[in-house]
Amino acid sequence: MIKSGKIAFVFRVASFFIATAGLLDLMGVFQGNLYTGVLFYYTAQSNIFAIILFGVLAVKTFNGLRSDNKKSVCYFPRLLMICTVDVLLTFVVFWILLVPQLAGTFPLWTFSNLAVHAITPLLCLIDYILFSEPRRLKYQDVYYVTIFPLCYVIASSVLGLAGHVYGTAADGLPVRFPYFFFDFDRIGLWSIAYIAGIVIFFLIISHVFYYFSHRKSRGS
Repeated sequence: MIKSGKIAFVFRVASFFIATAGLLDLMGVFQGNLYTGVLFYYTAQSNIFAIILFGVLAVKTFNGLRSDNKKSVCYFPRLLMICTVDVLLTFVVFWILLVPQLAGTFPLWTFSNLAVHAITPLLCLIDYILFSEPRRLKYQDVYYVTIFPLCYVIASSVLGLAGHVYGTAADGLPVRFPYFFFDFDRIGLWSIAYIAGIVIFFLIISHVFYYFSHRKSRGS
């Protein structure tokens, strides 16, 4: 790991501003608009999670630089791991499940799209790899990663069943759910299989984080 407070501070401040700029661009702020509907999507909410965490980490790192005896830049490693896995879910789901559905109809290579679906998730991962100390994770953390995504699924499902509409599909029917893989109106119970598969996948990812954290400490 890197223990330089200056490097960590610069990285975290830059990450905060890049992630914030990506989300604001996605919301149309730089074009003079404000698309608040974007905030109903997991992508935006997971990026907000990352932005808040980068901001807190930057402040903690700055305060650490002012302390002469501060030798660690590892802050909230358990929360950082959870945030990293949760926002990596955005990365994986978008590029594997959604891009095939959006090909030719969605501008993939814009700053806003790359920022929220690739750059911010990778910045979280890089921060964890560079600045986190080994043996700071607890085993229950690998399951805590499910809390945020499952709360999102439940809240979005309740909102959709209550009548919230995201738009109109090609079939002329309203779209009440934000993503096709839990669109109960169109795929029914298959949505449960999709959600279960995604949960299993990122539980595997979180176990990998835990394994390498503890394996690294044994080898050091």
